[in-house]
Formats: sequence, structure tokens, C-alpha cells
Amino acid sequence: MKQNIPEFSLRFFTLILEIAPAAKSMFSFLKDTDEIPQNNPKLKSHAVKVFKMALLKTVREAVGGKWNEEMKGAWGEAYDQLAMAIKAEMMKAHSSQF
Repeated sequence: MKQNIPEFSLRFFTLILEIAPAAKSMFSFLKDTDEIPQNNPKLKSHAVKVFKMALLKTVREAVGGKWNEEMKGAWGEAYDQLAMAIKAEMMKAHSSQF
């Protein structure tokens, strides 16, 4: 997973924009462009930063004082499973294009 963070993070944000195209207006660097979001270097950079730190950090903050090593392990496992599912879908989609 770690070696594919740029790929996964960009895919994560691309899916958000596919599901909710209006979200494009939330990103100053995407507002006034018709460029395909995947090709936007600022989105790539932003996606990697957010993806690396936000997901588990957000969960930890939401849980607050209840956070412990067991919970960290469980969320880490859930995160890994999600990453594997995303990768499998990406591979399936990529192979169906050829």
C-alpha cells in the first residue's frame, strides 16, 4: 500500500469527484479548469498529503480518549482491507479497458 499511495490517493479524490462533481468547486486549483482532475499536479499533491494523514488521524480524533492499541490495530486492518479492495477494483477496471 505504502508504495502506491500516490496512485491510491489520486484515485480516492477522483472517485469523490466522479460521485459528486460539485465537489470540484471546493478545490481552488480545480474551480476554473476543464482539465481532467487526474492530470492536475496540484490535485495529485493535495491528494497524497490528505490520504496519508487524514483517514486514520480523523478516526483517532473522533474516538478521543477511547483510542487504544487494539482499536489502532483494528482500524489499521480495516484500512488495509479497504486499500486491497480499492486496488483490486482498480486492477479490474484497468484490465477491462484492454
